[in-house]
Amino acid sequence: MYEAPDRYKRMISARLPDGESLGVTSQAADEGSSPLRDAQLIARGQFAPFFAAVNSIAAIFMAMILFGHVPSSYLGGWALAVVVTNLGAMQLARTQAVTHVGRSGRKVPKWQMVGDISLRGLVWISLPVLSFATLEPQSQAVAATLIAGLGIAALGLVVVPACVTAWMAIFTGALCYSLLVAGNSLPFNTVLAIIFTLGVAVVGVLTVARWAFGQLKTNADFGSQSESASLLLQEYEQRGVGWLWQVDGENRVTYISSRMTALLGRPASALLGHSMPSLLGGHAELGRVLLQKQPFSNLEMELQTARGARWISIAGDPIVDTAGRFEGFRGVGSDITEIRQTQERLTHLANMDVLSGLPNRGRVRQLLGEALRQATVGNVPCAIMFLDLDGFKPVNDTFGHPKGDAVLQAVAKRLCDQVGPDGHVGRMGGDEFAIVIADAQSRHKVEQLAEGIINAIKEPYMIDQTEIRIGVSIGCAFGPIDGATVDDLILKADLALYEAKGAGRGVAKYFSSELQTEQDDRVRLETDLRGAIASKQFHLVFQPLVSAKTQKLVGFEALIRWNHPQRGFVPPNVFIPVAEEAGLMPVIGEWVIEEAIRAAATWPEPITVALNVSPKQIVLPSLPNVVSQALGRYKLPANRLELEVTEGVFLGGEGATLDVLKRLRALGVGIALDDFGTGYSSIGYLNKAVFHKLKIDGSFVREAGSRQENVAIIQSIVQLAKSFRMSVTAEGVETAEDFERMRELGCDTIQGYLFGRPLSYERANQMVLGLGAKRMAG
Repeated sequence: MYEAPDRYKRMISARLPDGESLGVTSQAADEGSSPLRDAQLIARGQFAPFFAAVNSIAAIFMAMILFGHVPSSYLGGWALAVVVTNLGAMQLARTQAVTHVGRSGRKVPKWQMVGDISLRGLVWISLPVLSFATLEPQSQAVAATLIAGLGIAALGLVVVPACVTAWMAIFTGALCYSLLVAGNSLPFNTVLAIIFTLGVAVVGVLTVARWAFGQLKTNADFGSQSESASLLLQEYEQRGVGWLWQVDGENRVTYISSRMTALLGRPASALLGHSMPSLLGGHAELGRVLLQKQPFSNLEMELQTARGARWISIAGDPIVDTAGRFEGFRGVGSDITEIRQTQERLTHLANMDVLSGLPNRGRVRQLLGEALRQATVGNVPCAIMFLDLDGFKPVNDTFGHPKGDAVLQAVAKRLCDQVGPDGHVGRMGGDEFAIVIADAQSRHKVEQLAEGIINAIKEPYMIDQTEIRIGVSIGCAFGPIDGATVDDLILKADLALYEAKGAGRGVAKYFSSELQTEQDDRVRLETDLRGAIASKQFHLVFQPLVSAKTQKLVGFEALIRWNHPQRGFVPPNVFIPVAEEAGLMPVIGEWVIEEAIRAAATWPEPITVALNVSPKQIVLPSLPNVVSQALGRYKLPANRLELEVTEGVFLGGEGATLDVLKRLRALGVGIALDDFGTGYSSIGYLNKAVFHKLKIDGSFVREAGSRQENVAIIQSIVQLAKSFRMSVTAEGVETAEDFERMRELGCDTIQGYLFGRPLSYERANQMVLGLGAKRMAG
């Protein structure tokens, strides 16, 4: 079996969890089995014969000194007791060195070892201390020297420092007592020499004891670590997923674990002595790192084995001898095939849209980045298409989200069928998709693909026997022509999609410099809008509303206008959408409400004022309070204010919108449904009990003279309004024929150029004061 090098034993030890160690703890040294305790018992057993012999021989010398001064019976009994005690203790120590070591060994309490030494010391010193005063001075000097010398016998106890301390304390105390009893019988220099000898012995023995115990503990710890490291290495090879390897200076295998031989499907004898890079498939990266003769880790490579392709990860450290010569590498390796497969599955899930199974937004960006890099290097343009489904939101609202999800899945399939191998289809979220085309050198081919996609998507979808129809708008940009980065190219495609939406939907638009100019102009327009609010560049104009029966003035519709210092007149259909997208309509809308009410407050009853409310403003819960405060501030009755909304206000959330409208009606404010008949579900809103008027869109009015079906539509609208007790206003009346027709069809109020274009406040005020009862033309 290969003996794992110390370096890897240290590596494994260093990787143990915090607070753990391969060595022993102080508690383990005192309780149960531990390498240190075993070493103490073994060393104690080995020193036991020496210590017993020293005590016995010293007892014989002391008996010779005491002979003639102590009765022979006492002297013989004492000597026998010393010999028997030491022989018994010696035998006990040697037995415990065999029976009390190892994992199954019983514990030897420290007090027992200290007690054994104390008993032997007290037995030995008892008779000499009791007889010391009866000796002649010369014999006292010899006896004291022998007692001091026997203290040095504690060197046989150095493996157990507590025993050394106990032994030295007994003999030091006995000697001091004996010298005190002797009084002045011994010369001072003799006493001083004996005390000096004992002091040197105490200091020396205790110092040696501490050093010896430290060495013993170090050896025990190291032995424990080595044993544990070896066991861990065996466990690592036999049970784990890892394996060990070693090569010489020529990268030839000198050792390899059986787990790796099994993976390669070849016996160890067929691997030893062969180049490791060639055995592992000639991996170039492995050969390169081995040539560098530097430590490396986490080097992953694929192997072709009898079990199929497997992935391994290896790490290694160079072997350098004491002279600094390079002798090869040794290291560890592991099979990471399952880990790689799990990572690949997780990566796939992270890059996939769950509903459609297509690449998600993040993956689309990656694919576009790769296509853009290839286009830059290969000088072959790529393309990105952004697709937004037209009319999809009503599908969710009408048929529910399950059918909406089924439509999205069907759309994904049709897109993949249309694109085929020419590109990657992804879902950006919601009803937005994207297509990345790596080779877009033929612009005509890209345009054909876009046309095919539009035709395929608008084909009906049969979902649970329900026919659903939607469309798609497409914006496209080419890289690196239109953008050199992923973000830039996405922005350009988004601008093209915005253009496609504005061009009537169901079309494909391609980015151009004109689009960029328009976008830049829009950004500048937004900036100017913010400045216009602060510098009060807006003003209101007022278009007359007249009674269809009497042709008398009944009110005005207030319309906002913007005269830009540099741009001049900016039409509302240009700046209102920008203000809505920029979130500026609530502020602008409050200004319009304030100005319109202030103007109406200067006119007599029953002149009313109507104004349009943006869908972005009608959902604000604070709107009724704004209206109520303005009415109170100018003391205008609420029934002289009319707010016009379009059907679009219900698309963002019917519940919140209805709540605001009902609160406004509770104030007494009139609510008109503007542009009636142009939405996809107009009639459904009439039973909400919040509208008091319908306004027929001007397109129906102007075409009523040439299209009989328009006349029928207007008749139906008027009848419907009367059934709900609503009045009807006809917009866009420009000719006398239009007026007569609308009056005959039952419209209550007329608005259009026939009775007046939008007027300034001053002109409108003059009309109220002097011209209200006259018929107005032009």
